[in-house]
Amino acid sequence: MDLLVFKLIVTPLLLLAASLAVRRWGEAIGGFMVGLPLTSGPISVFLSLEHGPAFAAQATAGSLVATVAQVAFCLVYWRLASLGWRMALASACATFVVVAAVLQWSGLAQTGLFLLAVLAIVFALNFIPNQAAKNEKLDPPWWDLPSRMALIAGLVVGVTLIAPYVGPEASGVLASFPFMAIILAVFAHRSAGHAAPQQLMRGMVAGLLGFAAFFYVLSLLLTRTNLVAAYGSAIFCALAIQAVSLYRLRMPTALPAE
Repeated sequence: MDLLVFKLIVTPLLLLAASLAVRRWGEAIGGFMVGLPLTSGPISVFLSLEHGPAFAAQATAGSLVATVAQVAFCLVYWRLASLGWRMALASACATFVVVAAVLQWSGLAQTGLFLLAVLAIVFALNFIPNQAAKNEKLDPPWWDLPSRMALIAGLVVGVTLIAPYVGPEASGVLASFPFMAIILAVFAHRSAGHAAPQQLMRGMVAGLLGFAAFFYVLSLLLTRTNLVAAYGSAIFCALAIQAVSLYRLRMPTALPAE
């Protein structure tokens, strides 16, 4: 019961922090935060506690697959944002599913998936321009944040419940589906136009460097050391990379050639 309460509290609070960051510092920083393993990280901890470190280590392959798929999601949403949130979201989600399915079928090991993720992130950061969106004060309804937190809590509980039935790699992919980014992007898109979610997508890609490092370190350490050392090392590496990514995120880039 204590673990269930923990599931229902920790990840929704992380989403709350990301949502408030969007309102305070803009979509790019909010996207940067949701690019972190704010949902999949806690789910990985729960998988380790409930099904063992070996299961969680196998799930890191799914999370690394999802890293590449999230980059593809961001690129497609960014590219199609001017066509409206429905078209951008449907196309981006379809792209995520296709890329994740292909990579799972490929059978690449964690090292190969990590290197592929880094290449995809570097490409996307150089392709998506860093343009400041208009700073408009959004006035969300009172139920906005509570509903976001409830959805994420349901995701965490749902993934950990079905994990034994779908297997570790599929659990890793499901845990890393960009639910947080979708919630933030659609709200920003409907409230402030297409430029806002475009910058959120760029921020999210920058955050995915730390995401990939987090799960790659876990893949190496979960079965070789205790959980505290494994997750502590993964968090340290992710934060170190995020410091560099944040600097890179704030650097302007040229528009891609038409």
